[in-house]
Amino acid sequence: MDFETKVIHAGIEPEATSGAVMTPIFQTSTYAQPSPGEHKGYEYSRTDNPTRTVLQNQLAALENAKHALVFASGLSSTDAVLNLFAQGDHIVAGDDLYGGTRRLFTQVAAQRGLEFTFIPMDSGENLRSAIKSNTKLIWFETPTNPLLRIIDMKMIARVAAERKIFTACDNTFMSPYFQNPLDHGIDLAMHSMTKFINGHSDVVMGSLMLNDTARYERLKYLQNAIGAVPGPFDCFLVLRGIKTLALRMQRHAENALEIAKWLESHARVERVLYPGLDSHPQHCLASKQMRGFGGMLTFFIKGGVNEARAMLSKAKLFTLAESLGGVESLIEHPAIMTHASVPPEIRKQIGLTDNLIRVSVGIESVRDLLEDLDQALRA
Repeated sequence: MDFETKVIHAGIEPEATSGAVMTPIFQTSTYAQPSPGEHKGYEYSRTDNPTRTVLQNQLAALENAKHALVFASGLSSTDAVLNLFAQGDHIVAGDDLYGGTRRLFTQVAAQRGLEFTFIPMDSGENLRSAIKSNTKLIWFETPTNPLLRIIDMKMIARVAAERKIFTACDNTFMSPYFQNPLDHGIDLAMHSMTKFINGHSDVVMGSLMLNDTARYERLKYLQNAIGAVPGPFDCFLVLRGIKTLALRMQRHAENALEIAKWLESHARVERVLYPGLDSHPQHCLASKQMRGFGGMLTFFIKGGVNEARAMLSKAKLFTLAESLGGVESLIEHPAIMTHASVPPEIRKQIGLTDNLIRVSVGIESVRDLLEDLDQALRA
């Protein structure tokens, strides 16, 4: 099926008992058993829930994967992956990551004995030089958050295959509509479904999609054993959000490209980063491995933190808030907000400066959005 059909039909069947076309909310914590240990596939909702099962089946189809698992947040899904590894194992990660991911790696997982090396993943040479004898995982984002760097997924897969290292890509910024890491040889795709997949800023949830059945079984065990699972109502909301995913992503990308082009010519803007612009340093790579350029853009305002604060405080349609991927446009200052947990020296090293502003472009009228940005920048 084409993607636009998958979001409506993949993994969805009328409910067996009533014939309900929409997947019901199975709002229950436990299930009756005819005799001890004998059940109809469900015994306790931490382990499995029918609403969650349907969502996982649909997500697997969207990422062209055999298996999918959902978790209570994007970070809990990331932590499940880290729990595949043991004390003394080494992980190579991109240096430009969501601040919460880096915090999880350095302040939590490192305390459990995992070792991390953060590098720019712009070449095979860089990656090979960071790999050690105990390296077990390569973790990266593409595009990265918030600098929108594009990582060559086939290069990552090729280098990892040489040393039999597991690979994981955070695909949150693109959603499965614009990019499928598994199709490029990556072992696992992770999503913060709080963002584009749900798309309505009313659910916190994460997911993992993969083909390796043995890894899936272990992750499924961890999902149940640790218990960071979403409730059935949240699963229902994401199933509902997915139905418009294709339409929403098209509009996000159309609006973002028009705004990025407009910002490039604005007198108050120093530089714009958006993979769909010819000026983006990796525009050609983005065009090869993505089917579109998404709804996220970053720009650098002329000046520093004071100018950034002044501009952000004047925005009206662009809500000043953390998160991204909702139907509404959001704007934020990563150094103060989403990436505040990243040490200042690391922010400086990777180019996350105080005049950097991150924008999640919504699906409103682009004319209204441009007018709002213009008045905020002029102010």
